[in-house]
Formats: sequence, structure tokens, C-alpha cells
Amino acid sequence: MNKAEKEVVIEALTTDIKESDAIFIVDYRGMTVPQAAELRLKLREADTSLRVAKNTLTERAADAAGAEDLKPFLAGPTAIAFVRGDVALAAKELAAAQKKYEILAFKGGTMGGKPVSVEEITALSKLPSRDVLIGQLVGLTAAPLVGLVRGLGGLIGGLASQLGQIRDQGLVGGTAAPEAPAAEEVPAAEEAPVEEAPAAEEAQAEEAQAEEAPAEEAPAAEEASEETASADDAAEGDASAENNDEGDGADSAGA
Repeated sequence: MNKAEKEVVIEALTTDIKESDAIFIVDYRGMTVPQAAELRLKLREADTSLRVAKNTLTERAADAAGAEDLKPFLAGPTAIAFVRGDVALAAKELAAAQKKYEILAFKGGTMGGKPVSVEEITALSKLPSRDVLIGQLVGLTAAPLVGLVRGLGGLIGGLASQLGQIRDQGLVGGTAAPEAPAAEEVPAAEEAPVEEAPAAEEAQAEEAQAEEAPAEEAPAAEEASEETASADDAAEGDASAENNDEGDGADSAGA
């Protein structure tokens, strides 16, 4: 590889380092070409590329990209996974290949510009993938909403049922006629004061007659007085007549 070709490789590695969210470095010793091709195909699902380059060129690319933390892991046969997508899924695919082929020992790497150890990469490989985590988060978020929707659906259904019963009873929007007793009670209540009016007028008339009674009794008293006076006059007349008769008799006797 001449100098120009090396510069091209270094530039490509520098770009990959800068654009990656995480970088995992593995020892690919013993991996065959078909196995490497299969692993690359799996890693594409996580938007990850697997590259093999000389450690000296990778070190120069790390210096150019400002990723000196990668340099301690660049020893021996080295394959580099540049992760631009799901970090957990990329670690999971590498761990699956490691278990399947019994090769690909993790060396370390970086994530978010910070170094990560072999143990941390192994822990990442045991996490659910991004899609699974998003699905779980959506499920947790949607669970209260589903309960709310079901509750509202039950309330609306109950309200509709009650409105239907009210409609069937003819209270709202129905064709049934109102009950007869309820309609007759209103006139009865209105006629009650009209019937009491004559009774009140009769009471007032009786009171008026009671007040007029003493005025009518006055003539009767006067008539009684006149009758008494006439009787007295008659008695006096009779007494005078008797006296006259007695006088006449005495005169006759004297004669």
C-alpha cells in the first residue's frame, strides 16, 4: 500500500470515527470470510459497519479525529465496529457472533466520546434493542390512555342507556302522552280560590246583616213604647170613666 492509498484509508477511518455514536473494537482472529460477511449483514440492521485496518493507520485516524481513547485497544488483529444506529443492537449482534463462532473477543471501545470497557460492552449486549425499548415505553405511556378511553367508553355507554330509558318512558324525545292525573291537578289547584269567593261574600253579607240588626230593632222598641203609652192612656181613660160614673152615682144619690 503506497502513501496515497494509506492517506485514503486514514481519511475514511477518521470520518467513521467522527460520525459514529459508539465504536467497539474486537479481536477477529480465526474469523473466516463467510463469517465476516454474515456478521457485516447482521450489523447493517443496527446501522453499523465493520472494518479491518492496520493498527498504525487506525492510530493516525484516531489522532486526526481527536479520539485518543481508542489507541490503547489497538493491539493484535483488530476489527472495528462503527455504530451509527442502535448501540445495544450492535453490541448484541457482536455478542451473538462471539457465542456462535467462539471468536471475536471484545477489547473495548468508546461511546459518546468516552471509553467503555469489555464489561460495559457485554452489559450493553444484554439490553433490549432500541425498538423494543421504544415499544415498552409506548406501552407504558399508552396504558393509562387505554384505561381512560375504556372508562370514557363505559360512561358514554351508560349515559346512552339511561337516555334510551328516559326516551322510552316518554320524558325526552318520546311519543308517549303525559299522564292524565298530572294534567288535571293544575286546573283543580286554580279553581280552588274561585269556589271560596262566594263563601267569603256570604260571610261578609252575614256580618253586614248582623251590623244592621240593631238599627232594625229601634223601630220595634219605639212601637213597643207607643203600645205601652196607648195602654196607659186607655187605662187612664177607663179610670176617668169609672170616676165619672161614680160621681154621677153620688150625685144621683144626693139628689
